[in-house]
Amino acid sequence: MTIRYCTYDAIDKAKWDACIDRAPNGLLYAYSVYLDAMAKHWDALVLGDYEAVMPLTWNRKYGICYLYQPPFTACLGVFGKTVDAGTLQAFLGAIPAKFRYWDISLNPGNVFPVNGFRLHERMNYVLSLNDTYEQLYGRFRENIRRNIKKAEQYALIARRNIPVEKVLDLVRQQIRGFADVPDDAFRHFEDLYQVLYKQERATTYGVYGKDDTLLASAVFLFSHNRAYYILVGNHPNGKTLGASHILINAFIKDHAGQDVLLDFEGSDIPGLAFFYNSFGAQEEKYSALKMNRLPLWLKWLKN
Repeated sequence: MTIRYCTYDAIDKAKWDACIDRAPNGLLYAYSVYLDAMAKHWDALVLGDYEAVMPLTWNRKYGICYLYQPPFTACLGVFGKTVDAGTLQAFLGAIPAKFRYWDISLNPGNVFPVNGFRLHERMNYVLSLNDTYEQLYGRFRENIRRNIKKAEQYALIARRNIPVEKVLDLVRQQIRGFADVPDDAFRHFEDLYQVLYKQERATTYGVYGKDDTLLASAVFLFSHNRAYYILVGNHPNGKTLGASHILINAFIKDHAGQDVLLDFEGSDIPGLAFFYNSFGAQEEKYSALKMNRLPLWLKWLKN
């Protein structure tokens, strides 16, 4: 098994994207266009002639290189036609020693025990939309159905393809003060969205109140028969009116009967996990991995 380390300039992006295309565990985050937009830097590990690949998203601080999870990128890891425990072990063992600190998430196709690495289980929630809307709605918990009816009574309206900048503005307002997402991450995502929208791989939804206030919004991205519920924003006034309930319900209604898996992108937070599960979503496990090989004078900063 020959795995080579490729710096960014040495990556054949056509072969890279073809590998992600055919990988059963392929995800939108792993395409070169997504990595180019959201990662500060990325290099790669490549097996053979792009039979399997692993993006190494990295940055540098105090002159030390480290691996990190880029904004709005739930998980990465090893992608390929056949990925097993041995493959994952080999890839993790091939990560160059120059990366002294790792804080990354691996994809659901990488859930294997590996020697010498402590993987921490994390939880995602996904909902298959294969069934009719009536069947899907019938599996909603009663509190979800009740909130959808409440939103309808308050005349909340779900709209498709609202301007993505409105979605991003609502997210910025919501996370201000408790999440440190740099402004350039939003700019890069907006540029990425425009590219994916032209490829018919992205859309937006928004829920508006009577006064035309945007109460809930989200971006949905598409790849590998998966729809990613991402960049979710909720106005404080919408939380008691069922705005997010009617948004998700609108997407489910629009895509019911399709071979699509709605990916809620989390969550380890019990309240959010219960919320997603209340729509009938099922658990999907993935792994997080931290490795600290920093020099002693820096090690305490990351403990």
